[in-house]
Amino acid sequence: MSGAPLLQVRNLQKYFPIKAGVFRKIVDWVKAVDGVSFEVLSGETLGIVGESGCGKSTLGMTIMRLYEPTAGEVFFQGQDISSLRPSELKSIRRNIQMIFQDPFTSLDPRMHIGSIVEEGMKVHHIASLSEIRRRALDLLEKVGLGAEYFSRYPHEFSGGQRQRIGIARALALNPRLVVADEPVSSLDVSVRSQILNLLKDLKRDYQLTYIFISHDLAVVRQICNRVMVMYLGKIVEIADGDAFFSSPSHPYSVALISAVPVPDPDYEVKRIILSGDVPSPINPPQGCRFHTRCPVAQDVCSEVEPALEEIEENHWVACHFPGSLSWERIPR
Repeated sequence: MSGAPLLQVRNLQKYFPIKAGVFRKIVDWVKAVDGVSFEVLSGETLGIVGESGCGKSTLGMTIMRLYEPTAGEVFFQGQDISSLRPSELKSIRRNIQMIFQDPFTSLDPRMHIGSIVEEGMKVHHIASLSEIRRRALDLLEKVGLGAEYFSRYPHEFSGGQRQRIGIARALALNPRLVVADEPVSSLDVSVRSQILNLLKDLKRDYQLTYIFISHDLAVVRQICNRVMVMYLGKIVEIADGDAFFSSPSHPYSVALISAVPVPDPDYEVKRIILSGDVPSPINPPQGCRFHTRCPVAQDVCSEVEPALEEIEENHWVACHFPGSLSWERIPR
């Protein structure tokens, strides 16, 4: 894993307008991603985790420019891609591809899978038609689907097979960075392990860098080098995988980890139950956004928003009292 950042995100925001009335005037904004800054190193797998609605999928879509950013900058290999025109984005898209969450709606039902895998290569004119056909067949073989599947349509495949097709499509242009948006969340447990092993093998073979978005910490622990935790559009913690799972510092991270089952019949984790519901991203709380549910919140937490600060090497936390909440394994 190289020390040079492949992707740099600076103060990125994505707000969605709320419209009302006969003339559809904007009356408020959903602050889905609100001032996010981080880096992705070449060759690593960065996991982005959090509850549903925390903004992690919106962040991935905004990095891809499938959503236009409200503010902020995204640099890929040193080039600012957040303000490029669509025609200028074309060359960038060869190097940044996405694996979508839902394998049932992300594939065009009117196209056979060979055409789905070939489409990007044809758009970018990367080879002759015969070479494109050969490469599509090789990719299908690589993801575990033989040449006999080439002319079949998406409805003829299971969920796991469709996700393999989506992975082959994402790799067709030899990208540097792949954004995987919950690629195994809709799959059976037995199929999940197959897809995760496939992703790890492809990372090694194609020298890929992943942004892996998931709400499943057990999956993140298996595949990710670093972990970034989001809550209500903000980053609350970034740490190396081993450090994060052994000693999380933000109370929200501790609560998330305490909910992961322990594969040990002699021990269990003392579960930390958060009170209340996630506040609305339309009107997030003042100060620390987590303070309304935090078991260790104090007065300052509702008044001053904590900055994301490095508490130890490569471990960043946005909390006034990092490490104040702990979790433990206890005998059954």
